[in-house]
Amino acid sequence: MSKAPLLRFDQVSIHLGGREILSPTSFEVNKGEFVCVIGPSGCGKTTLLRAAAGFLTPSGGAALRHGNPIAGPSREVAFVFQDYGRALLPWRTVAGNVSLALEAAGIASADRPARIAQVLATVGLTEHTHKFPAQLSGGMQQRVQIARCLAQEPELMMMDEPFGALDAMTREGLQDEVSRLVRSTGLTVLFVTHDLEEAIYLSDRVIALRANPTPEKPSLAAMVEVKIDHPRDQLLTKEHPEFLRLRRELYGFLGHH
Repeated sequence: MSKAPLLRFDQVSIHLGGREILSPTSFEVNKGEFVCVIGPSGCGKTTLLRAAAGFLTPSGGAALRHGNPIAGPSREVAFVFQDYGRALLPWRTVAGNVSLALEAAGIASADRPARIAQVLATVGLTEHTHKFPAQLSGGMQQRVQIARCLAQEPELMMMDEPFGALDAMTREGLQDEVSRLVRSTGLTVLFVTHDLEEAIYLSDRVIALRANPTPEKPSLAAMVEVKIDHPRDQLLTKEHPEFLRLRRELYGFLGHH
């Protein structure tokens, strides 16, 4: 894994509605790294993600990608939303929804079918190509959104609690699928979740934020490395001594706040 930072927050602060959502915060995300952001409601997790994606301009400091200020959204950055139902166009088929990313990138219509078939095979949706979103389960709809993001061939993927609305079994299956995809493609991921175990299970590092920051207690409360080998297993990994240690450490922080 390269140690050159793909994404860098340099004392980034964000104020919304006259309130400081994120106090000056600094961290880096390396190429090929999977970083999860956790914290209590209202601590600025999604706000941080939107600033990193270029949807929001920081009030102070600088958000940088490859050392250059992030001036706005980029095709090199994909964003997976929690509300997969609203993210998909109901009148388009699975293939049609994935095609959106290719149309936006100016890919010739003749070249789209092969790319669409490739990404749908990657997320296990080949047999559902011609179905509409309403004909799919929630997990499958979220796979379509992920496939659409993969179709644009991003270097950085932002994921905002993408599995939060799914049942436990579907959630675990998609966790493993995304982890496999990220490791096989070399994608860099910044992933927001409210689920502590999900954060530890998926990530190389976990960033913990606190709500209502003050000069004495800034937004960035903790940053921990997850030194557990890949591939991970839903049962064995969660019984690993290091997993349990990190869970206790981070749970103590979240419980306290």
